[in-house]
Amino acid sequence: MKIVDFKEIVVPISSNIQNAYINFSHMDVSLLALVTDIKRNGKPVVGYGFNSNGRYAQSWLLKERFLPRLSQASPTEILNDEGTNFDPSKVWDILMMDEKPGGHGERSVAVGIIDMAIWDLVAKVEEKPLYRLLSERYNNADYDSKIFVYAAGGYYYPGKDLLQLENEIKRYLDLGFTVVKIKVGGVSLKEDLQRIEKVLSLLGRGQKLAVDANGRFDLETAKTYAQMLSGFDLMWYEEAGDPLDFELQRELCQYYDGAMATGENLFSLQDARNLIRYAGLRPEKDFLQFDCALSYGLVEYLRILEMLKAHHWSLQRLIPHGGHQLSSHICAGLGLGGNEAYPEVFTPFGNFPDNYIVEDGYIQLTETPGIGFENISELYQLMRGLT
Repeated sequence: MKIVDFKEIVVPISSNIQNAYINFSHMDVSLLALVTDIKRNGKPVVGYGFNSNGRYAQSWLLKERFLPRLSQASPTEILNDEGTNFDPSKVWDILMMDEKPGGHGERSVAVGIIDMAIWDLVAKVEEKPLYRLLSERYNNADYDSKIFVYAAGGYYYPGKDLLQLENEIKRYLDLGFTVVKIKVGGVSLKEDLQRIEKVLSLLGRGQKLAVDANGRFDLETAKTYAQMLSGFDLMWYEEAGDPLDFELQRELCQYYDGAMATGENLFSLQDARNLIRYAGLRPEKDFLQFDCALSYGLVEYLRILEMLKAHHWSLQRLIPHGGHQLSSHICAGLGLGGNEAYPEVFTPFGNFPDNYIVEDGYIQLTETPGIGFENISELYQLMRGLT
């Protein structure tokens, strides 16, 4: 049992959308295939991985640093003790060999891509959906294949007016989402207030709005927005300031009584732990959004989850960024609070399986072995082109 080949390509997901901090006109992702010598129905078993949106393709780091380490490892160095499957922790150790601590940046994204592909392989070898495998290994076989999802949208783009925003939100609600999210901070506070009031006017009982500043604000601006937002019953106020400015977050939590959310741009156990230690977040109220695909993968993510438990956080307060299927499996198998979804952007990497149904804000995962990328026809067409 071994990995016999790997292929990586760069896939554009560029568009004219923007948040308060960046536009996505040059955005792309790395798509990776790890090909094994295992055959099922006459075809090799292949694991697939890619990075979340918001960070760019990682071709250089993958091809020049991390994939060579994986290819040079002997089979026994990356298999479990029984030799019956790949061992994600052993693979992770190989990838991180001779890497100094700190400086998590893009390195964490590249490792996360490989880690995703490895977990896809592991579940395929065991012929189980990943959420069931995770539940058996780490959650006493307790899983719920029906998970909460919310619709992330409300991006800015040239010429977008309130009517276009209204029509977008209506489409999400018609799909069955009960929580929607829009961007703030990319226009004046007055204009953002109009956008918020427009969306709130569309919501009914049991439906909520979240807003996301994408780390744009200094403390004064964050407080100004908090004062405006305090008049509404929001799902959360997300990433007001720089993700590493824990003092800003702490002061804002003391100032703003509503729920806050952050964490999507913290890419390691150490950064996540410092957020919990120093940012003043409230375990009974706030939400965490760590994205395993950007954070050295699921091997590191499991360490983050253990840290959260040690600090008395319920995993239900964790709703990952990224909208990808790996996070859906983690939610279902390990009891997280839900997953982000991108109904209209970052296609096909933020998509659910073909013909998916959202019912009262929840979606049902499939029984397909692995992560289930094969159920997303547009994405799987790209993946098949690698092999």
